[in-house]
Amino acid sequence: MTERIREFLRDRRERGIDEGPVLVVDLDVVKDNYTAFAKALPDTRVFYAVKANPAPEVLSLLASMGSCFDTASVQEIEMALAAGATPDRISFGNTIKKERDIARAYALGIRLFAIDCQAEADKVARAAPGAKVFCRILCDGAGAEWPLSRKFGCEPAMAVDVLEHAFKAGLEPYGISFHVGSQQRNQHAWDRALAQAAAVFKECGERGINLSMVNLGGGFPTKYLKNVPTVRTYGNAIFKALRKHFGNRIPETIIEPGRGMVGNAGMIETEVVLVSKKSEEDDVRWVYLDIGKFGGLAETMDESIRYAIKTPRDADAMAPCVLAGPTCDSADVLYEKQPYPLPVSLEIGDKLLIEGTGAYTSTYSAVAFNGLPPLKTIHI
Repeated sequence: MTERIREFLRDRRERGIDEGPVLVVDLDVVKDNYTAFAKALPDTRVFYAVKANPAPEVLSLLASMGSCFDTASVQEIEMALAAGATPDRISFGNTIKKERDIARAYALGIRLFAIDCQAEADKVARAAPGAKVFCRILCDGAGAEWPLSRKFGCEPAMAVDVLEHAFKAGLEPYGISFHVGSQQRNQHAWDRALAQAAAVFKECGERGINLSMVNLGGGFPTKYLKNVPTVRTYGNAIFKALRKHFGNRIPETIIEPGRGMVGNAGMIETEVVLVSKKSEEDDVRWVYLDIGKFGGLAETMDESIRYAIKTPRDADAMAPCVLAGPTCDSADVLYEKQPYPLPVSLEIGDKLLIEGTGAYTSTYSAVAFNGLPPLKTIHI
């Protein structure tokens, strides 16, 4: 949590402003994060994953610093363009696209598309003739706190056939992409994926198709309860893996940080609505907040992401509690399998600060479930 956010929230409380839960994002932190990524892999282009936080303030800042953008929809493409990015700095990175959306992106000037099967290549060939494509390969995500599923990507051996098919369809096979899993704390996780990418490069070359780019994906973590390696540590490990598997012929590279770019820049202020027990004999309290899974904390699903929570009573004795949101939905429980330690003196009306919430919060709260308004977000 930055001192700027502390001061901002303190000033709001002193002025009596209380508008329910609020996310505050410090743009100076985003700026510092971009600089760190750019320096960690200086020969790599940074494509910010817009889905992590598509706020105009964030996109405009990054566009002004020279960032490129990884987009998942036509709407995100339009957001990046409105923020000042040029079409050559935008990729349509979703492997699941309607053909009319590909056509719209092409009309907007986008020439870089992700694919992972022949059918998707055919759609791109029809709607975006001559465009560059990169094929996403499957990655096991070992070491990630949130491993990705098999929804995106194909086996490396199949990727060669997909790229050859794209070539024959009139597209430009540009490279390979992969994702090592969200919140990847193992800086060596890219090694195996790069070995697979190098194998695809080699086999494509034997078929007369010369690839030139490796999209290293995202997965760069932000700090929640556990410390994470520095961006520089990841940069060094990735460069060594590139040299190991590609020798002196290192390809062009792209990284797609999302969480690692904005996660630690944001903090949510929330209020305790209720503290109760389910029986007189129950030792575990239930603490209900005015924000839950449907208000922006969807990543607590399966308790995968455990946020750092600060209270005004942290000097008091602690005891485990079940933490839940305010909605009339039984799924709106944040932490129950592994109860969260909070002060025994916690009271209704106390303000809690949830750190590391700059990514994947404001967008997950876009719908006013139960009539509760979307998460108010302020950028400073």
